[in-house]
Amino acid sequence: MAHEILAATNAVVTLDAAIPGIVWPWLVTVNMWAKSIGTGVIFMLFMLLRMYPEQAGKLRLPTAIVAFVFINIFLLFTLADLHQPFRMWHIFVYSNWTSAIAIGSFMASTFLGLLTFLGYMAYKKDYAMFDKVLLWTTILAIPVTLYTAGLMAQCTARELWQMPTESAQMILAALLSGSAFMILMGGSTLNDKAKNTLGVVLGLSALMAFIIYMSEYIFGPMKAEEVAATIDYVKSGGQYSVMFWIGQWMTYILPMLFIVLSRTSKSESILKLAAILALVGLAIVKHVWLMIPQLLPMS
Repeated sequence: MAHEILAATNAVVTLDAAIPGIVWPWLVTVNMWAKSIGTGVIFMLFMLLRMYPEQAGKLRLPTAIVAFVFINIFLLFTLADLHQPFRMWHIFVYSNWTSAIAIGSFMASTFLGLLTFLGYMAYKKDYAMFDKVLLWTTILAIPVTLYTAGLMAQCTARELWQMPTESAQMILAALLSGSAFMILMGGSTLNDKAKNTLGVVLGLSALMAFIIYMSEYIFGPMKAEEVAATIDYVKSGGQYSVMFWIGQWMTYILPMLFIVLSRTSKSESILKLAAILALVGLAIVKHVWLMIPQLLPMS
């Protein structure tokens, strides 16, 4: 019920109370995790086809299938999180082009269509057409993986979700998960040189993401009181302290160490262990960063 009309702006205040509790639950965590893998493997395939075409050529069909599956998981959990999932068609029919959800829905649907076409071209062994479409699919994968950062940045009352840092984290998550998944999927298809390249991408992505998280952890409280209050949930034995540090160790610190060990010992098993830890830990990291700002009362 409207209880106040501001004559100066003709704005109508229909709700002037914070929504209590968690609005974005674990469904959104799965959403972001699956999207990172779905876009990340496309980034890695594009890179490998240009650096190691003979080995990577055999990964065209498997990569298209993996990306197709994980993007569908991303869309499924996005739909499941909607308060009115059976009205999702309104997004396409009554589009609001100032909403990240509307823009992201169109981009993700187009991306899924391109993945379907890539899978068909790989199955038909039309590799020339596959590579042409892969270029445009890779370009579209960039805004698709950035879409969630834009959505989170629209939550203006959540200072921890700033667009510049979240954009960087979304890209790094895609590179990290894509390289990790490709290391596991490559198996005997990729040679040691190609796997070392994927290890470098994984290690550098982990390093840069870890630096950003630590910068927010240490210097974020200087930016705003809300950030300081939010970070308290992971500092000094806060509610998410243990999960936060488990995620940092599993996703970033241990994989970086294992990648260095794998290069010195030339052990593929250690490299695969780093990839598994990065994939599992990424879900934990994303979940903590999604939850803690929502624990802070908005009033």
